[in-house]
Amino acid sequence: MNGKVHVMDHPLVAHKLTILRDKNTSVKDFRELVSEIGMLITYEATRDLALTTCEVETPICKTTAPMLKGKKFAVVPILRAGLGLVDGVLRMVPSARVGHIGLYRDEETLEPVKYFCKMPKDVAERDVLIVDPMLATGGSAEAAIGFMKEYGCTAIKLMVLLAAPEGIARIQKSHPDVDIYCGAVDERLNENGYIVPGLGDAGDRIFGTK
Repeated sequence: MNGKVHVMDHPLVAHKLTILRDKNTSVKDFRELVSEIGMLITYEATRDLALTTCEVETPICKTTAPMLKGKKFAVVPILRAGLGLVDGVLRMVPSARVGHIGLYRDEETLEPVKYFCKMPKDVAERDVLIVDPMLATGGSAEAAIGFMKEYGCTAIKLMVLLAAPEGIARIQKSHPDVDIYCGAVDERLNENGYIVPGLGDAGDRIFGTK
């Protein structure tokens, strides 16, 4: 069974994505919007986090109320563009731990190569949310999910702003147990591997490097 694809059906996400797509949007605004959309998608991606109850005393009386069970949650950005989404996730789940995966593409084999990986010690026990702005060919996300499984992680989700059908198909084939959360699914990839219509190179636009 393939993991589900959850496409955000929300006016705020749609509106903010449209501004992101605009080539004239400033670096400052782009960075802030990436974080905001990340926060909104996190709201959906954490919908099934386990709850327990605790006793609290309101100004009126004592009551039993829900709270997160164990708070075992980790967000793992794929460097470097994934860093732009971390702040939004942490605003929703402040107690989350943060791991990092750095990947680059081997020019000969075109396969992703891991150059940096730092994880919380107990990451295998946590619900893991891998974040990257774009799911294009799916190569980086596929590799990152594989690395997290090597750590022993079993509860993994992928969160992106935009996804191409090709990338979704690749993840569903190689990691059918992973749900994908995205702001929108675009038309296709072009001959250079960019999402169409997309928003360009997310890393360059977040960090102002182009």
